[in-house]
Amino acid sequence: DSLSHDILQVESSSTMKLSLASLALLAASASAFTTSPAGRVSTRLAVAPGETKASDKVVQAFADKPEEDPEFDALVKSNFPGAINNRDLATRVVELLEEKGFDPSNTLLATSLCADELARVLEDEFVSIYGNNFNLGGLSGFPFAGNTGWGAMSAHVPDNGFCLTIHGPHVGITKEGQIGKVERSGIALVDNCCGSAIAASNYLKGITDGSANINPRIQQFTDFQQGAVQELILPFGKRLARADERMRELPYALYDSQEVMVTDIVNTGKASIK
Repeated sequence: DSLSHDILQVESSSTMKLSLASLALLAASASAFTTSPAGRVSTRLAVAPGETKASDKVVQAFADKPEEDPEFDALVKSNFPGAINNRDLATRVVELLEEKGFDPSNTLLATSLCADELARVLEDEFVSIYGNNFNLGGLSGFPFAGNTGWGAMSAHVPDNGFCLTIHGPHVGITKEGQIGKVERSGIALVDNCCGSAIAASNYLKGITDGSANINPRIQQFTDFQQGAVQELILPFGKRLARADERMRELPYALYDSQEVMVTDIVNTGKASIK
């Protein structure tokens, strides 16, 4: 189950819940990107012009999904006020964007969600609506594809079309209400979620309380994404230390850090507009 503070996901073993606290949907006209030469062949694979509308695809995408568990729904909302389920999120997004001219034939979906397989649920639901996505994300949902990835994605936006970017971290919650944990299918032990975020939080806690072993060694390429996550949340040490519930506050802190990074990447990309 999953929450979203700008696609801030809350995961559990049953269904996904998402909150629309400030839906981080970066929708930009293709004119905001450097385009490839005229006459190029479209890379879009999912939809041809004139096919099913996005709003119809939302109905199809959720037709076989199970109904929400009211008890778990209340649990999620008590911890993350404003949370909504994926079906309602997709419906709101599509309705808003259809008014602006977005449809599956002219929209490229870009995502920056965590590498965790649980994050694929939301991603796959939007893929079923808009077609194959360009993946910008890495651990904890940070857009580690960076400026180069964004530039490549920009060249794939349909001519005179749009880009829909969905980004954010995720956090687990068990049916007992434990935040930062999730019951994964086929695994007896209750697992951390998001493991990368929690590891970074523990690293940060060690720094703020003085117990960390500071290692000046240059970050190894074998784990450079996790090293970056740890550094990117350093400014939020006091905020997390003062939080009533650290695991509840962690995804919001991660989102705020990611928003700065995403905004910088977008603004840098816009600088090369022809």
